Amino acid sequence: MLSLPPSVRVFLCLEQTDMRKGIDGLAALVENRLQQDALSGHLFCFFNKARDKVKVLHWDTTGFCLYLKRLEKGRFHLGAFANGEAVSPVTLQLILEGLELAEAKRHSRFEIPKKAA
Repeated sequence: MLSLPPSVRVFLCLEQTDMRKGIDGLAALVENRLQQDALSGHLFCFFNKARDKVKVLHWDTTGFCLYLKRLEKGRFHLGAFANGEAVSPVTLQLILEGLELAEAKRHSRFEIPKKAA
């Protein structure tokens, strides 16, 4: 998997997507369905009806990159998310690894206290 900085957001398009679409078709879906800028540098994930394929579109300042993952068995579990929701790169990695995140629990970690004004 790619190593991405935490500033990169991952947008999930949960509406079924025709996997025959290429870069231009998916970039149009980013603009129309997700109401986002395809040239933002963020990642945009599209799933087919059976949820056994995902395409990830990414602009890296010199051009578009398109990644495809096809599962040989099983399907991606996306019940915990809403269409167009932004998730972290770590969450994307967990989805791609096949973990079901609907019942996952994130434990609290250290946070820097905010100073009172």
